[in-house]
Amino acid sequence: MSAQPVLKIALSKGRIFKESLPLLAEAGIVPAEDPEKSRKLILDTNQDDIKLVIIRATDVPVYVDYGAADIGVAGKDVLLEYGGQGLYEPLDLKIARCKLVVAGKKNMPAPQGRLRIATKFVNVARRHYAEQGKQVEIIKLYGSMELAPLVGLADYIVDVMDTGNTLKANGLEWKEDIETNISSRLVVNKAAMKMQHSRIQNLIQQISQAVK
Repeated sequence: MSAQPVLKIALSKGRIFKESLPLLAEAGIVPAEDPEKSRKLILDTNQDDIKLVIIRATDVPVYVDYGAADIGVAGKDVLLEYGGQGLYEPLDLKIARCKLVVAGKKNMPAPQGRLRIATKFVNVARRHYAEQGKQVEIIKLYGSMELAPLVGLADYIVDVMDTGNTLKANGLEWKEDIETNISSRLVVNKAAMKMQHSRIQNLIQQISQAVK
């Protein structure tokens, strides 16, 4: 009997990894090392035919879409921005919850003319304002988003919001929601789903029970 191919699961460090661990454990998958302490990018698990691939959160859908990983855990915000067609999204894991919002300076009158929007969610922001029939200039930033309106770089930002405390601390406020149901989702490569259907389906069912 031939050995099963190695199943690769893409995860990102931090909150998503920590909140995924109990769900994976329920499916019988336990990492051999802590990724926060290990320098390895591919971690062994207690199962010889399952490996964890540790990558940046924004890269998870890319790895899964192109088949470099079979399964991944990615935030809905990242998936909305990526928009890949090679992914199944069979399960809402209901972890790492937040909202995707528009925010700006407190008590600021609505800007006139073309809006400038600072964000790392370029595609999401463009779609959002296109649906409203508004022309905007998108400025791509990778961090410190809240700074942009304060120094006049942008009128508004599009970013994820958890408690809203960071906005308040920087003199910003919520303006409108783009997507209120942001949480981490299980994503599966379409080809892997066909080739290893029963195995992956069984894993999905076990994780689904853990979510419930």
